[in-house]
Amino acid sequence: MNPARRVSFTRAVLLLGVVALGLWLLSVEFAVVGGGGSAADPAARAAVAGRRRTHAQAAARSPDAWRTREWRREVDRHAAVLRRHLADGMLAASSVAVCLGGAQEAMALRELGVVGAVAVARKRSPPLDVAGNGRRLPFPDSSVDFVFAGRALDNTKRQADLASEAARIMKPDGQGHLVVLTSGASDAYSLRSLQALLPSLRLLRSRVINGADGSTLRELVFRKHADVSTTSRSSSNGNNSAGNCTNRDHKLEIIGLAEPLIQEEPAKPWITLKRNIKNIRYLPALADIGFKRRYVYIDVGARSYASNIGSWFRKQYPKQNHTFEVFAVEADPAFHADYARRKGVTLLPYAAWVRNETLSFEINDGPVKTGHSDVRKPNGRGMGRIRPAAGAMNGVSSGEVRRIPAFDLAEWLKRTVTEQDYVVMKMDVEGTEFDLIPRMIGTGAICLVDELFLECHYNRWQRCCPGERSPKYSNTYGECLDLFTSLRNSGVLVHQWW
Repeated sequence: MNPARRVSFTRAVLLLGVVALGLWLLSVEFAVVGGGGSAADPAARAAVAGRRRTHAQAAARSPDAWRTREWRREVDRHAAVLRRHLADGMLAASSVAVCLGGAQEAMALRELGVVGAVAVARKRSPPLDVAGNGRRLPFPDSSVDFVFAGRALDNTKRQADLASEAARIMKPDGQGHLVVLTSGASDAYSLRSLQALLPSLRLLRSRVINGADGSTLRELVFRKHADVSTTSRSSSNGNNSAGNCTNRDHKLEIIGLAEPLIQEEPAKPWITLKRNIKNIRYLPALADIGFKRRYVYIDVGARSYASNIGSWFRKQYPKQNHTFEVFAVEADPAFHADYARRKGVTLLPYAAWVRNETLSFEINDGPVKTGHSDVRKPNGRGMGRIRPAAGAMNGVSSGEVRRIPAFDLAEWLKRTVTEQDYVVMKMDVEGTEFDLIPRMIGTGAICLVDELFLECHYNRWQRCCPGERSPKYSNTYGECLDLFTSLRNSGVLVHQWW
């Protein structure tokens, strides 16, 4: 073969090789975009993804970011999670997508083809990060197609604010989607708490995935619909039919794990009930309480600060690192000065009752328990049970009655807290629980209480006088047991307190 023909033959072979290579690359590209079959081998995917990655990295103009392996691993992890949502049609190249967990999430979306994806950070860093925070995301109402919260709700202390903002910016009519990754929401109680923070969204699906640290995460996908309005105050504030709290299944699941009620009347209640405190299974020990807007403790019949707030609630109640607002409901003015110097406690100097009115209280002499010791109140006197304004004076220990303003506890509770709040209540009201609890159940206010510690007063056996019952109360132990049972059936985790 002469030299001229040899050169022509060589050129032809090279040209055919180039054409073959081009056809192979084109087939690989179609295989990757089409979801892959046997033709989409890993090497081909890596080659195509590498070209996209290089383009996305160049667009970001942040060379320092690509020098760490951890950054690269994070981007790949997020891409593995987000790829499914592209295949499901929740995402497209033209989608307005916002990431709340970090720039790696936005980069993962860009490498998957969502070219305009951005993340929210404290400082603006174009083109991946826009400036904003969880209390105010820098996007108009109903303007975003896809919000990837990632682990942001787990990592913020203002979960309610962030959840509200995420829902605000999402497009309605089924166009907007929110994806949350969380280590919580593994039980019905915490899942319902999260859903309560997103009243305008519906849970579309849930699945379990593996976290970067080997932990198990739950991926929750929500969709925004125009026909799902935010929960009205009447609903969120417990305005339900008597004894029928909405969405109470999540609480009944927790109640099933609680310590059983003491069915038989104890012969020595002062010993049995005190020992029972060791058996109590607190709600925060049974479920994640993290998805709540605020945390509230209400001590009804608080007496002195040391009686329960200081000696028990602040020292022993498991709070899961949350800060609680504290309300002390105490009508006896002998204790009011004690709260003047207590920070973080709001004193309600009234009697808890079923309506707003003035009540009469009997005055008792003698010592009163104030936490660790029995001491006498100022002037040796303290208030006792609520008495009807025109009631008979027989049995009043001192023959003296004091007039005290009272307020409707159920209505106050409905004005003060919502379903999005975590509410713990302790109640020791000297027999008035038989008036207050039915009122709270009838108005639906009881639905707002997550955990209740109730001392039920009945004509128990007396320590001083074997074989004799206390004449102070007329109710029986059976009636107390019925009260506890009705509360648990209403979805309230109630404990027999002492």
